[in-house]
Formats: sequence, structure tokens, C-alpha cells
Amino acid sequence: MMSAYLIACFAGGSALLSRQQCHVSRIAGAALVAGGMFLLATPAWADQTIMAADSAQVDCAASARDLTRISLVEDQFASVSKVSTGSPLDDFTVVNEPVRGDIYISVPEGYSRPALSFFGTTRRGYVYKFVCRIDGDDARQVFVSNPAIARADREGAPRADVTPREAAVELVQAMYGGNILDGYEMRQRALTPATVGPLRVQLIAEYSGETLSGRVLRIENRGREAVTLDNKMIAPASALAVAVAEPELPPGRVTTAYLVWQNGSGQ
Repeated sequence: MMSAYLIACFAGGSALLSRQQCHVSRIAGAALVAGGMFLLATPAWADQTIMAADSAQVDCAASARDLTRISLVEDQFASVSKVSTGSPLDDFTVVNEPVRGDIYISVPEGYSRPALSFFGTTRRGYVYKFVCRIDGDDARQVFVSNPAIARADREGAPRADVTPREAAVELVQAMYGGNILDGYEMRQRALTPATVGPLRVQLIAEYSGETLSGRVLRIENRGREAVTLDNKMIAPASALAVAVAEPELPPGRVTTAYLVWQNGSGQ
């Protein structure tokens, strides 16, 4: 909610300030921008959400009198490493909650240091250095999000249950969209076209992976009659997947074909 107010203040203020010929608008714009700066300078007592990469330092705030909860987005704490000072007033406690994998931090009354620090190792194998300043009496919550986790979940690791034909279909879809799947190398090529009857066929791109390969063909009908492009006409029997953008190709028209085969199949 606070961010919405900030955006409104800065956006509206900037727009009004741009009106050079209207002094009233410029004054109102200056007031809005000043209001946005005031909101920006106001301490935020809401939960803290922090983006952090592996081995990065996480700067946060911990409560001086209540619990501070630190939660990892799509991850869990496996262990926490900290130094014990031996002095009750200079030491803090960390409790690892086993169900959600969060940790709870508390500092003793009269804690003399301005900040506390420790290392946290996660179950996904990431390590973060936490430096939390002691600030405020209310309970605090800190959420740490690592963009690498979201990216890994989005891209996904290769699944063992994917059949070669299903993988071939995924590759065809990627070639059709002009995308490159993880684990594949794409080379754009413009080889000399070959003439097959009324058709002019040209290889324009190749995709190479560990187990599968694919080709993108440009096909032109140079004859006087429409041609039906079936799999047998443009692909060998060993092909795992074949797709043609326009199977019924009228005279003078051009279409694109996508072929995928398994490496070592004799293609």
C-alpha cells in the first residue's frame, strides 16, 4: 500500500511539474513530490522482504524486545552458525522451527551491541550472511527470496519420466516459437536450396542437443498446383516429430516445417 502511495505521488507530481506555463500546477506538483519524499523517508514498520543471492549479505532489522522471525521463500534453514561470546548481554539465541524451517531470534534485555550477525545454510544449499541491526520493540518478520530459486523452479530440471517423443514435441514447440531450450544449441543457417519436384526446400536453422536434434526448413511451392505436405514427403521414417505450418501449400506460397529426430538414428 505504501508503494502505491509513493508511485502516485511521484508520478502525479512529475506530470504536474512538467507544465512549465502553469504556476499552480507546478506548485501542486512540487507538493506531491515532497509528499512522496516524506513517505519515502518515513520508517517502514511492515514485514521486510529482501532479495538475496547465494553467499550474499542480508541486511535486516531485529526486534530489541520481541521475537524476530526469518523465513526463506521456497526454501528452509538447515543450520545456523554463530559465535558464542560467553557474555549473557552480548549473546543472542536462535531457534530453528522444524516444521516450516524458519528461525526465530531473540536478544537479551540490555543487549549491548548495535547489530547481530550469523551465517545461515539452507536445505537447497545456499549460504547467507545475516547482519541485523537492533531496532524497535515489536516483533519482526523477515522474508528472504533468492531469484535463483524461482528461476530454477520455472525452468525446471530434466524429468526422468519424459519420453523421447514427448521431448521431441517440446523441441518442435520451441523451434516454432523461435526459442532455445536449455541444453540445446541453435545455429541459423542458409544453405543452398534443394529442388524436389515442384518444391524448393532450404535448411534455415538447426537445433542440437544431447539426445535430440531438430531442423527448421523453408519450403516453397514453385509449381502450378497446390501440394499436400505429409510427413513421408519431408521427413524420414526415423523422425520422432514433424510439424508443418501450412500442410496445404498453394502455388507460389511458402511454409515452414519442423523436424526432430533422435541422435544416432541414422538421420
